Amino acid sequence: MTYIPISPNERDAMLKEVGVKTLDDLFDAVPKKHRFPELSLPPALTEMEAAAHLADMATSNENVREHLISFLGAGAYNHYVPSVVDHMLRRGEFFTAYTPYQPEISQGTLQAIFEYQSLMTQLTGMDVSNASHYDGATAAAEAVNLAFAQFRGKRKKVVLSPSLHPQYREVIRTYTQGMGLEEAGNDSSADLEAGPEALTSLVDANTMLVIVQYPDFFGRIYDYTKLIEDAHGKGALVCIVANPTALVMLKTPASMGADIVVGEAQPFGIPLWFGGPYLGFFTTKKSYVHKMAGRLIGETVDNRGQRAYVLTLTAREQHIKRERATSNICSNQGLLALASAVYMSTLGKTGMQQVANLCYQKAHYAAAELSKIDGFGLCFTEPFFHEFALCCPKPASEVNEYLLENGILGGYDLGKDYPSLANHLLVAVTEMNSREEIDTLVEVLKEME
Repeated sequence: MTYIPISPNERDAMLKEVGVKTLDDLFDAVPKKHRFPELSLPPALTEMEAAAHLADMATSNENVREHLISFLGAGAYNHYVPSVVDHMLRRGEFFTAYTPYQPEISQGTLQAIFEYQSLMTQLTGMDVSNASHYDGATAAAEAVNLAFAQFRGKRKKVVLSPSLHPQYREVIRTYTQGMGLEEAGNDSSADLEAGPEALTSLVDANTMLVIVQYPDFFGRIYDYTKLIEDAHGKGALVCIVANPTALVMLKTPASMGADIVVGEAQPFGIPLWFGGPYLGFFTTKKSYVHKMAGRLIGETVDNRGQRAYVLTLTAREQHIKRERATSNICSNQGLLALASAVYMSTLGKTGMQQVANLCYQKAHYAAAELSKIDGFGLCFTEPFFHEFALCCPKPASEVNEYLLENGILGGYDLGKDYPSLANHLLVAVTEMNSREEIDTLVEVLKEME
């Protein structure tokens, strides 16, 4: 928020208007004993001392840029971020900009978001994109809100694929508390070998939305066309949670008939950052745009006939009337949306295809080499993009501990979310993993007792 100083005369005029004489009078409602509590704080540091202390703390964090070889994914991926992305984000007109409530003085911010929206619709094949959400899980939960609003609460069943990211399922559950919704398919003990057709039997006349992941949480690639046709036959909507990098190589969700496509855009120009902040993208069909949460930037012309950008189709209730809003999420990750737009624009179609191909080829090389180690092997036979489930001869936690001792950040321990996969790792490979690093992973695991 911008700080705007005031003069003593302006301050006194405002105090007079609210009926007090001094600034201290504003705090009369707070009991004196609570105004200045004793705080157990260490002695104050100079700026130089504080900078040294914080730098020392920061060095205790191991990171994938300097210390570790990483094969960890599960929703956040180690991709190369071109230097131009950070350069653009640090420009003052973007870095310090606040929410564009006044479009006439926010044209640069609005245009940047408009470009982001345009790129996301091209990537997913959908008609419209909003100006982003906090993260992919938030976007998935907002898809539930859209479906609920679309059916005006008359349908109350949501079918969640068991291979949808566990954390997304948790966020959806948190969002929908008190809405009286029925969940189906959200079972960690479900048959994970079953394909999308297993969800069809769960869809009925009360189902408002089916949510699947593409590729799914285990990295598997499915064509959801038949599932979507069956769901539409029963009047339900379908949301696909997609990996944006995979969309460069794979069939678009729109071509399968998806109604909503959401996901985490962190792979597009946003570092791992120890878990965030990230960027949730949300795209849908034009027919559902009035039920879509968040901001939508449109292009128009001003009274001089010049190109201009505006906040459009935004229901005022989303800002001021909680009980009438489709969603109470109306803020967007503007700076991170800019990062993704710059990333996509910098790489272009050819560059993004190269990144996707490198991820695919390197992951398949890693899977083939790891499968040659005694006791290790792929858990599933379906095609995968750049992530795969690896069966291990020991608990995944022990394997990861051993890898970390050797400077390698291992895969995600699937046993934490799926009891039947206690000895399984979810391994992710991106363009950042060299052949030498993959070979090192293989050799280290061969030496594990």
